[in-house]
Amino acid sequence: MANKRIAARPSVDIPRLSQWLDRHNLPGGDGDLEIELISGGSQNLLYGLRSGDTRLVLRAAPRHATPEQAQNMMREYRLVRALADTDVPHARVHAATDDASVLGSPFYVMDHIDGWSPTQGWAAPFDAEPEARAGLAVQLVDGIARLSRVDWQARNLQGFGRPDGFHDRQVDRWLSFLAAYRFRELPGLDAAADWLRGHRPRTYRPGIMHGDYQFANVMYAHGTPARLAAIVDWEMATVGDPLLDLGWALIAWPPEGDDMHRSRYLDYAGMPPRDDLLEHYATVSGRPVDDIDYYVVLARFKLAIVLEKTVARGKASTAGTADPYAAAFEGIVLELLRKAAELSHSTSLK
Repeated sequence: MANKRIAARPSVDIPRLSQWLDRHNLPGGDGDLEIELISGGSQNLLYGLRSGDTRLVLRAAPRHATPEQAQNMMREYRLVRALADTDVPHARVHAATDDASVLGSPFYVMDHIDGWSPTQGWAAPFDAEPEARAGLAVQLVDGIARLSRVDWQARNLQGFGRPDGFHDRQVDRWLSFLAAYRFRELPGLDAAADWLRGHRPRTYRPGIMHGDYQFANVMYAHGTPARLAAIVDWEMATVGDPLLDLGWALIAWPPEGDDMHRSRYLDYAGMPPRDDLLEHYATVSGRPVDDIDYYVVLARFKLAIVLEKTVARGKASTAGTADPYAAAFEGIVLELLRKAAELSHSTSLK
């Protein structure tokens, strides 16, 4: 097979990458290697590797990564490696390096997942059969329920996060984050923050959390019945309160979220009631879900603040350099905070 160099990153040294693969007994070490850029940008890069009939995926920090980005790549590898032999759907990782001399930034290599991503919309037959989507929703929740059961201490993830006082610092931490770039009024922000401070869970059981759990960050197996093939994009993972992942997944869930038109990137027709998903999560995870409204409010509050940074960067940038998502995020942020405040007023949680 002929080697394929990547126009988007011409400095990839394929012979050097082949040597690295060979040292780790991975396919492609004999020089029979094709590389395809799957996605790339200012965040992380994904490359498809093919050697004979074997396919792998290489995930790399951006070229000239900051020390924080480089550290995050190796941290992500540590987390996914700790999931080996668990029942959490994920791509098995094989090897990693923080030696920038190989590709210019840290990276790791993992299995290729044969599946589809909802970022491109519902795949057949779910695109034409809304009633079939209920299985996708159940599988989405099932993935984090299984993740929450993993014994993070037995998996040597001590120090991976700061579970002690997790909820005590959430509101002030994110408000401090926002203060560094805030440029406009954000209706609903203060109401949500005040309510969250007064409704923190009295106790919780720490566990692994993905940190950005939604349809966009999972892959499904082809065809029916619906089956979660892998959870992907672990860069925000930590040890904290896994129920926040559930709240994140339910940010715009019907019927309470039916007016969140900006925040939805998929057609939610056919989705099962929230109570059905809560029951499934509680059964699989063994965790109580009585305080789920707190987690949905916190998820909306946190996501709004994270997205507002992109909005602020877009407003401050010169023409032609703005993040293409900045304009879209502007309205999403306001919708998230509006709904966070509304739920804090309407919830029966006391």
